[in-house]
Amino acid sequence: MGSASVWLEATILGLVQGLTEFLPISSSAHLRILGPLLPSGGDPGAAFTAITQIGTETAVLLYFRHDILRILKAWLASLTPTGPRGNPDARMGWLIIIGTLPIAVLGLLFKDAIEGSLRNLYITGTVLALFAVILGVADYIGRKQRPLDQLSWGHGLLFGLAQAMALIPGVSRSGGTITAGLLLGYTREAAARYSFLLALPAVFAAGFYQLFRSWGQVGPIGAGPTAWATLVAFFVGYGVIVAFLRFISTHSFMPFVVYRIVLGVAVIALLAGGVLSPL
Repeated sequence: MGSASVWLEATILGLVQGLTEFLPISSSAHLRILGPLLPSGGDPGAAFTAITQIGTETAVLLYFRHDILRILKAWLASLTPTGPRGNPDARMGWLIIIGTLPIAVLGLLFKDAIEGSLRNLYITGTVLALFAVILGVADYIGRKQRPLDQLSWGHGLLFGLAQAMALIPGVSRSGGTITAGLLLGYTREAAARYSFLLALPAVFAAGFYQLFRSWGQVGPIGAGPTAWATLVAFFVGYGVIVAFLRFISTHSFMPFVVYRIVLGVAVIALLAGGVLSPL
């Protein structure tokens, strides 16, 4: 395949990463499904997915920069003997750390499965549809009353466990955490905002780990095209954050539920028809 085709594929994959990272539809599943359908015909790999997520999480840093700086300053101040006690921003910093622990521990324990057997497309298709139903139920029965400042330590850990489920392509990092938030009674906006903030440590850690590990090695996409895909994901992802937060302020998650079910069924059908290979 020519170099122009590689760059075109990288552009497409970066666009898809940016479009899907913050929506509850699983960006890793989309990259996993799309890769074999492109001319190169291969799985972009867990490393490519993790590295391009650096782009979308940088968009989160830019969009929430004022909130993040305020939380970081308050958290650092809380570490000093004379630091403020009971500061809600410092508390949010600790909640993000606590919520990150499950994905950090499980990501290390099941690293080989995450990069291998869990990328089986039969699993991806099934999980897409299954968690669509769970999201739909959560959006329907959730009370949607709690603001983010009512986030408790126990709920922060539950959010973290939900985020860790996104190690399986098809669950969706935002989908898992938003679903947990809705079931716990938080508003759609509160669940989404905490989901975005909670993802920062885990995604940056995974992305830079994969970048360091693959440094000097040419993967299926290549270093240059991967960097370009990451940049594309950043710009597209920023626009999606703005649009998504505006959308959920007045709409339910039902369009995403329907989309996930349709996509999951389509993946299983393509596998059954031999168009896609499970691994």
